[in-house]
Parts: sequence; C-alpha cells; structure tokens
Amino acid sequence: MAKSKKVWFCGSCGYESAKWLGRCPSCGEWNTMVEENVSPSSGLSPFSGVPSKAQPLPLTEIENCEEERIVLGLDEFDRVLGGGLVKGSLVLIGGEPGIGKSTLSLQIPLACGHLKTLYVSGEESARQIKLRGDRLAAALPESESASAGSNCYVLPEILLENILEKAKSAGAELLIIDSIQTICSQRIEASAGSISQIRECAASLLRFAKESGIPVIIIGHITKDGVIAGPKILEHIVDVVLQFEGDARNSYRIVRSIKNRFGSTAELAVYRMTDSGLKEVVNPSEMFMPMHEKDLSGIAVAAMLDGTRPFLIEVQSLVSSAAYGMPQRSATGFDVRRMNMLLAVLEKRVGFKLSQKDVFLNIAGGMKITDPACDLAVVAAILSSNFDMEIPEKSAFAAEVGLSGEIRPVSQIERRIAEAAKLGFERVYVSSFCTIASAVEKEIEVVKLSNIREIAKELFAKGK
Repeated sequence: MAKSKKVWFCGSCGYESAKWLGRCPSCGEWNTMVEENVSPSSGLSPFSGVPSKAQPLPLTEIENCEEERIVLGLDEFDRVLGGGLVKGSLVLIGGEPGIGKSTLSLQIPLACGHLKTLYVSGEESARQIKLRGDRLAAALPESESASAGSNCYVLPEILLENILEKAKSAGAELLIIDSIQTICSQRIEASAGSISQIRECAASLLRFAKESGIPVIIIGHITKDGVIAGPKILEHIVDVVLQFEGDARNSYRIVRSIKNRFGSTAELAVYRMTDSGLKEVVNPSEMFMPMHEKDLSGIAVAAMLDGTRPFLIEVQSLVSSAAYGMPQRSATGFDVRRMNMLLAVLEKRVGFKLSQKDVFLNIAGGMKITDPACDLAVVAAILSSNFDMEIPEKSAFAAEVGLSGEIRPVSQIERRIAEAAKLGFERVYVSSFCTIASAVEKEIEVVKLSNIREIAKELFAKGK
C-alpha cells in the first residue's frame, strides 16, 4: 500500500503545499495553512470508467431550452432558487448554528410529499429527526399532516460511498445531506471536516448529481467570520449558495442567494422562526414598520431595496449633548463611517453644530442595511431628534445624500414608492432628479428635493 504523507492545505482556497507557508501564494491570506495526512488514491472513483456520451458541439447547434425545475411548494424558497429546484443541481445552504438550516432542510421533503427524498444526517440520530419532523408536520394543514414524511427516508450515515449507493438503490428523487462537514470518503485518509475531505466529497456529489439528474442539497457550517467553513473551492463547485442571515435570538431569518447558476442573486426570502418551524413572511415591510406611540421625534421610515425586493424600514436616532466631553458616535445596523459622513455634510453644508453632541443610530428589527437610499431617512431622523420635533406622520424617504449636500436619485424608485403607497403612506420624499410616471404620483404624494437644506425647511419649518 502507498504510504500516507503530510500535506499543507490553505483553509481559504484549498491550495496544496508540501511545507508550511505563512502566506498562501494562491489567495494571499495569512496563517491559513492546515496540516493533513493524505494517502495517494488507492482505487478509482465510484463513477469512473463510465463511457461519456457527451460530444463537442458548435455553440450555434446547442438547443436552447429552459431548465427542468422541481417546484418544492415553499413559495419563498422556490423564488430564491429562481422558480424551483433544477434537476441535477447541487445546492449549498450555510448559516450559523441554530439559525434554522436543519429545520428548513426537513421542511422541504415535508412540503413536497410527491418527491421521494433521502435525508442523510451525520449529526443527529433518526429519532431526533423524527421528533423534529412530527413538530413540523403538526403545523401543516390537516389534509397533509397525516401523510407528511411518508416519502422521506432518513439515513444516519457519514460514509459517502454508502450514501451514494443507498441513493441509487432507493430511487431517490432528492438527496439532502446534513452536513458536508460530517461526511467522509474512504478514498481520502483524513478526518471528516478536513479540507481534503470536503473537497473530495463535494466533487463526488456534484458528479453524482450531474450524472443521475438527482438534485442534491447540502448543509454547510460557517466560521466565526461568517463565511462557509472549508476551502473556497466548495462554493465554486456547487451550483447555488444560499446564506442564512439573522440573529439566532431573533425570530426573523433571511435566506439570501449568494450564487445561483440558474437564477438571480438579487433575491431573498424572509422567514419567522416559530415552535412549528420556519414561517414565510409574505410582506416583510410590515415586520419593520413603526411600533410605538405617535408624536415621537428621531424616527423616520426609509424605502430601501434589498436585491429586487422593496422594504420599508424604521430608522431611529437619538441626538443629545455630550455628557462626558468626547462626543459618542454609535450606529447599529448602519455603517458608522457613512453616518459620520452624513453628520459632516449637515455641519458643513447646512450649518448644524453636531460636533459636540452624542449621536446614536439604530435600524429597527435587527436589519443591517447598505442601501444608499436610506441616507435621506438617516438625515431626517437625526434632524428630528436634534430639534425634538416629530416627522409628519405617514412619510417615507428614498434618496441618497452626496458630499455637497445634494439629494441624489436611487434605482427603481417607482418600486419603492409603490411599496410605500401599498402600506398606507401618504407622501414620500425623493430626489428632484427622479423621473417618475404620472400614474405612480396619483397614488401617493411625491415630494421632490434637491438638497438637504430643503428637507429641514420642508419637515420642521412648517411645524412649530
């Protein structure tokens, strides 16, 4: 037998080296090399030796047709995938521990009972999965709960070769693996979860999916930095990468498409974690709407866009005199550097003296936003708190603020305005450089502004 040897792998990109290196020559990351024992391959891949039927064809002769998709019955999840699960695709779902990855992966076979599913778990016993399945099935309609899970087969296994053999012999139409870090192949002499094992198992699963046409969903752990554990090549191998976001202590979850070879990466789904599993939030704007008494200062509503989905989200601000000499600047859910830039614009271009005041900013609901369209709402909330005057009720904001104090237009403004009108807002403040269809302006009052001097006059000069 061939002797095993020690090899160093980069934990970021999977680069292989015969010795330790402080910096990976492939991706440039520092201190990412990990030592593993690797033996040369002692046999052929379980899929090798099969004659290939593929032949090279000119691009003009390739038939153009839609990918065959499987509708899972989970509307939000299907939409993030691009309309359903493509046959022969490999989907990776990543997220923090306790965020809901295993819950969602078990809700899939319960929702689509017509699909014969093999659920492989390397972390839990069959009894643990049964308990979760009963809890999830109890939330289904009475007509579906009785038969839920009858077509879902559970296999506690960690050896890849056994998993693929059972999937073929059982005639599975969908394979779910929880998780890729617990699976190992006997062709690699390394522990489960190592870089070489993750890379080999992912490549074998991809080949299995493409050759059999069976879609495969794998669950992946993430590191303390929030990236999916294992070499970066894992994300390159798979067809779709979905990322769970949100705080495990908060009930709301966001599933975001980071990579999708069969659809858009601008889609996301919002869920609410309950005792009976993940519930779809059809209108996410409602969960971020103001929940407080009227006539409160320092609160503004921003019409933001995450991907292609519009949200109305509450921006809260508190401006007070600096009690300890050095003014404090704090932002939760918003880039504090961008907030400091907006404060500098207010002081330089409008003349508001905020340098000796504490400024605190919070995005309600635990959301983290990067959309520049929230700039005007942040400015309005800060001014409202500074004057201690409330912003007129049922007002929303959607515009970017430039360094010269100009109010700049943002993309897809009509979708933002339509979302505000749908939720009962009466006016929305936008840039004067926006071009808006007349039909949209009939549904809601659109106030156009050119610079931030006008926003102070418009909101507060008329009040008291």
